[in-house]
Amino acid sequence: MSKTVKYVGLDVHKNTVAVAVAEDGKRGEVREHGEITNTPTALTKLLGKLGGLGSSSTFCYEAGPCGYGIQRQVAAADHSCVVVAPSLIPSRPGDRIKTDRRDAVKLARLHRAGELTPVWIPDSAHEAMRDLVRARLAAVRSLRHARQQLSGFLLRHGHHYHRPAWTQMHRRWLSGLRFAEDAHHIVLEDCIATVDAAKERRDRLTVQIQKRLADWTLAPVVEALQALRGMAMVAAATIVAELGHISRFSKGEQLMSYLGLVPSEDSSGKRRRQGGITKAGNGAARRMLVEAAWSYRFPARISREQLLRQEQLAAPIRAIAWKAQERLCLQYRKLSRAGKPITTVTTAIARQLAGFVWAIAHEVSMPKA
Repeated sequence: MSKTVKYVGLDVHKNTVAVAVAEDGKRGEVREHGEITNTPTALTKLLGKLGGLGSSSTFCYEAGPCGYGIQRQVAAADHSCVVVAPSLIPSRPGDRIKTDRRDAVKLARLHRAGELTPVWIPDSAHEAMRDLVRARLAAVRSLRHARQQLSGFLLRHGHHYHRPAWTQMHRRWLSGLRFAEDAHHIVLEDCIATVDAAKERRDRLTVQIQKRLADWTLAPVVEALQALRGMAMVAAATIVAELGHISRFSKGEQLMSYLGLVPSEDSSGKRRRQGGITKAGNGAARRMLVEAAWSYRFPARISREQLLRQEQLAAPIRAIAWKAQERLCLQYRKLSRAGKPITTVTTAIARQLAGFVWAIAHEVSMPKA
């Protein structure tokens, strides 16, 4: 006798979880089950109520700020649980009523129909590394904001530094500035202290990422990606932390699409119209690829730093990295000569660079997720 399947939709919030159950079969009943508190104890009771002889349950909920704790608890209880992408959930244009109970029913129904798109779920160690990388990205944003505040303050008072900023010479120049009001000196010192604190925070987190790479299961992929031009430790660690097991993509085009680096399209009949990139998927990894793409505006060559990063890598990985340089540097000049905007050129290079990232990741022997 085969087991029946119950499809359970969870609308998860900080304090509560709305629950709905869809019975097996195309015309099976979809009902509200109620609401529970968002605690491990309440979830355990729910699992006990829904489980039973002759039936099994499969759960789903949207990816959000509450993380993967529910998924891990449900999976530990030998139930299936997927976390779905909120942006890819089908919706009816005329539906103007949204409640937690309706959302749970909708998730249960769509889960039964197989119309939900699951996201890749990292393990706890990978999630910790991703949080560390994201903390550094936040520190970089804070540093940029602090520097902009200081530059804006100086600009308002007519002080201009006509050489490269944020160097030791620039710091000495700041210490020699004079203002008519004493309060302005206090503001200057506060802005400088904020910049220094943000820079120390960024550097401290960079060191922590470097220290923890050795114990990370995906460290070989990070090392391999550093063979590429413009892909130092921080960029490679960010891409791997955000994407996880790149080997789960069967083709490089899938990775490009996942990163939102493919053109948007609005075509109908004989009319075909393409626009800017979709910007779907992971924004942090996409930005890292775009930043790395800028380095391909120079002629193809292997710098000393890149040579040191490649010394311990396998020959096929080094060959892919050199092939990327030859193709992308040539493509950059070709698109530039065609009069394309520099941002368009760099984005196109970043899209092709994603393909080489995929190729190198598949050369590294790693178990799939």
